[in-house]
Amino acid sequence: MTSKLTQAIQVEQQPTQEHLNQLGVFRWPTWSKEVSEFPWTYDEQETCYFLEGDVVVTPEAGTPVSMGKGDLVTFPAGMSCTWQIKSDVRKHYQFG
Repeated sequence: MTSKLTQAIQVEQQPTQEHLNQLGVFRWPTWSKEVSEFPWTYDEQETCYFLEGDVVVTPEAGTPVSMGKGDLVTFPAGMSCTWQIKSDVRKHYQFG
């Protein structure tokens, strides 16, 4: 049984430049997507930093979580959700 804590989406708003540099965020690949809605399942944990965009991610049987430009977000492995992109997204991302 998976605890609710490990299934939570973690959003850090406006992390410091020092924290982003420590993580190596600006060396991670980037991903872009236009306004859309789609299902997604995370096979492994993903950490990402939003450069642009406005998104609502709703975990299955969960509460919608808003995120966007300037947010550092961690998605747990095994989570299935729906992405609703309200304005075009560009983000750095890293799996694992």
